[in-house]
Amino acid sequence: MKEYTQAISELIAKVSESEIQLISELPLTASNRKYYRVVLKNESSYIAVFNDIVKENEAFISYAKSLKDIDAFVPTVHQVSEDKLWYLQDDLGSTTLFDFLNQKRGTDSFDKDRKAKYETIIKDLINIQIESYHTINFSLGFPRPAFDEQSIMWDLNYFKYYFLKLSGISLDEQLLEDDFIIFEKYLLKTPDAYFMYRDFQSRNIMLVDDKLAYIDFQGGRMGPLQYDLASLLFDSKAELDQEFRLEMLDFYFESLPRAIKTHQPNFKEKFWAFALIRVLQAMGAYGYRGLFEKKQHFINSIPLALTNIELILDQLSIKEKIPYLYSVLKKLPESSVLQKYIPNKKANNLKVQINSFSYKIGGIPKDTSDNGGGFVFDCRAIHNPGRYDEYKQLTGMDKPVIDFFKTVPEMDEFLSHVYEMVDASVQKYIDRDFTSLMVNFGCTGGQHRSVYSAEKLREHLSDKFNLEIELHHIEQEKK
Repeated sequence: MKEYTQAISELIAKVSESEIQLISELPLTASNRKYYRVVLKNESSYIAVFNDIVKENEAFISYAKSLKDIDAFVPTVHQVSEDKLWYLQDDLGSTTLFDFLNQKRGTDSFDKDRKAKYETIIKDLINIQIESYHTINFSLGFPRPAFDEQSIMWDLNYFKYYFLKLSGISLDEQLLEDDFIIFEKYLLKTPDAYFMYRDFQSRNIMLVDDKLAYIDFQGGRMGPLQYDLASLLFDSKAELDQEFRLEMLDFYFESLPRAIKTHQPNFKEKFWAFALIRVLQAMGAYGYRGLFEKKQHFINSIPLALTNIELILDQLSIKEKIPYLYSVLKKLPESSVLQKYIPNKKANNLKVQINSFSYKIGGIPKDTSDNGGGFVFDCRAIHNPGRYDEYKQLTGMDKPVIDFFKTVPEMDEFLSHVYEMVDASVQKYIDRDFTSLMVNFGCTGGQHRSVYSAEKLREHLSDKFNLEIELHHIEQEKK
């Protein structure tokens, strides 16, 4: 492979005479594709994508053109390398629907704003699914041109091998396989002459100047309508409540053209089955990337997915036809392996004090609890945004710095180890009725890396435990 700066420079030279000012790698997703934000000196920017699976690149490039033809807001592909391993697309910014929900959650206008966004998204989705069907070249679909028998069994087995097997649940594989076949046949008896986006979730929906744009549709194929709606409404990270899901399910169905509704008499009943396979497929990813590779943001999705499974099983009309699969899914929360990832919200007396500090200025904070011990984590091995002029006056609480750390893979890896160690101590302290634990994060100036890490630990512990948490950014409080 060419050195990435050379490959990107060659693509940029074909679209602009401006010189490159900065190339920053974006965080890895669940795939092995690599994304780079390329900022030019004329202040324009692009996203360069590297993917060594040429067929997947060809699918994305072709789909992007077809979706543009129906006026869907998707990125334009500007250039493709001769070997088709690289392509250059629009930079649609870094604000996703997931970010929007997190920023709005807890505000007075949250319910209203969320509803307005989702209704617009659903109308866009219906347009994409229906209008693009006759323009999409499904023969380019990768790895399958349609959501067919093989696709379904791949998803079910992905869940079995990468989640069930790692969860420690005892299995009768023949009974499970028998139910998989029954479930697959039920799913296949659904009208499927539509474009199925495949990964239609909050991190693939961008907010661009208050408009909605859609990315990462390279896995698209021919398939049923319900799958994408299930992807949207049962996106674990979006944390939608069941009442809102039901409201949006009704809105979607009522927004369909009359002719299509006529041919979908069991639309809502089938929806819950597609919600189940979508969540099972996602749990396969949480198992592989989380339980196996220990990536924290996938681990964080596990308890949310377990809750979603419970809600779906309550609505599922065919559970009597798949009794063994149903019983296995009901047992998942009892897994000793998964228990440690399920939030512990029981009452306790533990107070956790989290500090960010500067090794250079004030040194390691004194433990005022008289317990001694606790944790001190050194953040100085992580790439420092303070080396760049645009971040020097900011802290780890400011959005540009937060976005910067999203592009630094070692930060995510560092925090995953922190969470694992601190979680274990917090759980032990709760079990033993201890009252105090201190966790310190240090970097050179106590401004960027340590502040960001302390904020992320507070967020993580608040989600997982019922704790009193006291947070101090020591150098920033001095200012």
